[in-house]
Order: sequence, then C-alpha cells, then structure tokens
Amino acid sequence: MTEFTVHTPETAPAESKDLLNGVKNAYGFLPNLMAVFAESPVALEAYATLSGIFEKSQLSTTEQQIILMTNNRLNNCTYCMSAHTTISQMQGVSQDVIDALREGTALADPKLEALRIFAAKVNVTRGDYLQADLDAFFAAGYTKANLLEVIVGTSLKVLSNYTNHIAQTPVDDAFQANAWSKAA
Repeated sequence: MTEFTVHTPETAPAESKDLLNGVKNAYGFLPNLMAVFAESPVALEAYATLSGIFEKSQLSTTEQQIILMTNNRLNNCTYCMSAHTTISQMQGVSQDVIDALREGTALADPKLEALRIFAAKVNVTRGDYLQADLDAFFAAGYTKANLLEVIVGTSLKVLSNYTNHIAQTPVDDAFQANAWSKAA
C-alpha cells in the first residue's frame, strides 16, 4: 500500500506552505485532509479554491451540507462524514437533518428531501439521470443554477472522498466525537 504523509507547514512542499499556514490560522488547527493534499500543491489549491467557490452558491448552508454529506455517505468517506458532521453542527444545521444524512434516511422538509434525492441521483448515476429526476428537483423550487451547484458540490466531494480513500486520512481529534462508520 502507498503511504501518504500528513504534512505540516514545515514538511510540505514549498508551494503548499502558505496555503497550509492560512488554513491552520483560519481553523486553529491543520485538518489532516489539507495536510495530505499538501503533497500536491495543485490538489491543495484545487480543494481550497473549489470549497470557497461552492460556499458562494445560491444554496443555504444547510443545502450545501446536504449535498456534501449525501456524497460523503454514498462514497463511504469516514473522514468527510465525521468532519462535515462537526462542521454542520458548528454552522447550525438542524441535528435531525444531520442524523438523517448520516443514516441515509429521508429528510422531513420536502424541499430539502428533494435536494437530498437529487444529490444522490447525481452521485449514483454520474449525472446520467432521467428527465423525471430533473422535473422533481425543479418542482421542489430549485433552479438550473442550483442544479449546476449540486454538480460543483459533488465534484468537491470526489476530490476529497477519493483522496481520503487512497491516503487513508486519519480522522482529526476535532472530528472524533462525530466518527462515522461506512454505510452498510
């Protein structure tokens, strides 16, 4: 198996150091995912940039987390499910929404449930979904822009979930209270 270094700003390639220091200053610690991404300054910058762009979407914080956590669960990413559970709690996402996303069960709010279903369809079908899926998404009140934002969120999770699988990124202490086991 290929082992990846969980870098520090001191051990990272020169091109990653400034971004790692910025992340560490912003969060108060250096998340292991970012420390693994540091191996490739391109991957580190891509993740940081795409995260920042996704946060600018028209979707609410809760809606963004629905997309991210749905992908994390479907991709069986223990690191990201633990991290995004903690992040969701810090951002004030309702605990019943968080619990449903961790378990892969329906959300009580019909609009949010339509988003969860659509995000899952995008993941499972790799974007090759039926017109009925689009119709249900739009009928719930979402727009074409929102559809593209779901794809952006899914892309972000491909980058992080796949990296965590390959690198076997250890879950940070900050996220351990929300450790998650792979879906059955």
